[in-house]
Amino acid sequence: QVPLVESGGGLVQPGGSLRLSCAASGFTSDYYAIGWFRQAPGKEREGVACISSSSGGTTYYTDTVKGRFTISRDNAQSTVFLQMNDLKPEDTALYYCATNSWVYGERCLKRESYGYWGRGTQVTVSS
Repeated sequence: QVPLVESGGGLVQPGGSLRLSCAASGFTSDYYAIGWFRQAPGKEREGVACISSSSGGTTYYTDTVKGRFTISRDNAQSTVFLQMNDLKPEDTALYYCATNSWVYGERCLKRESYGYWGRGTQVTVSS
């Protein structure tokens, strides 16, 4: 098992920013893809942003967050970040990180690509 622990969620006003962190001990190699997902009440879990398995890692984003969210990783710290700017009420959800080896291309935005998940951190955007 690769334990994943998310942090950084909270309550923020529309237009504000948050940075989520995912501490993932056991992965320090680029062959582990990492993804951020979110699930709002009554909705399915959706891929938000991911870094695919490859040297350097290609990033992918769902259309609704492009230009606002940025995913990055620090292998030395075994941590992945999701910088979220210009937050909107529709971004309110429980945010999860996930990882798995050998996930290429846009498959890294698909929940079925991952076998290891954290427990999530709540993000609420409200005035």
